[in-house]
Amino acid sequence: LKKVSLMGPKTFEQCAGFLRVPGADNPLDNSAVHPESYHIVESMAKDINCSVADLIKTQDLRRQIDRKKFVTETAGEFTLGDIVKELEKPGRDPRQQIEEFRFDDTIKTIEDLKAGMRVPGLVTNITNFGAFVDIGVKQDGLVHISQLSNTYISDPNTAVKLQQKVMVTITEVDVARKRIALSMKDGAAKPVHKPADTKPTKDIGKSKEKVEKLNPFQAKLMELKKKLD
Repeated sequence: LKKVSLMGPKTFEQCAGFLRVPGADNPLDNSAVHPESYHIVESMAKDINCSVADLIKTQDLRRQIDRKKFVTETAGEFTLGDIVKELEKPGRDPRQQIEEFRFDDTIKTIEDLKAGMRVPGLVTNITNFGAFVDIGVKQDGLVHISQLSNTYISDPNTAVKLQQKVMVTITEVDVARKRIALSMKDGAAKPVHKPADTKPTKDIGKSKEKVEKLNPFQAKLMELKKKLD
């Protein structure tokens, strides 16, 4: 590797730990252990009287490693812990797996949105009155603070964070004003049934309402008239 053109000492130091050489004579060449740390692994193997290859293959041998023996100014316990983890799973990728995210393919413009639709989105901005969510159209929708949770919250930051993947329900679409209202509440897509209007069966209630609106003198006259009747 050092024979590659323009591959200086610093470049080698930065890239060597990312290279894997399957079938290499040294099994550490196919691991994430940096060449500068090979001597540490070799010392671990020597300390428990085994080969580096056996140390990688055998869990019982790795359990015998006393990390404190190998702590130095440049290799602390944290670094040694990473080295042992790499010996357990040589070639592992230390990066976290990224969860794939996709917008709803059926939605292209605001005209495609309908109230009641439930779609995936990404939180793009958080304000004191709610959160804006990108749902795959040109305009971001707003989840008002009252629609962020089923329970009362005073700070939107307690419910969402930037770039968080969320599922939202479209509650209202104003195409002319290019405004989209969203909700993260459970059951937000369910229709709201208004109670049927009820009418009083007697006219007594209306008469009483009229009496209540009269001034004291008029009310007194009304009561007197009822007595005379």
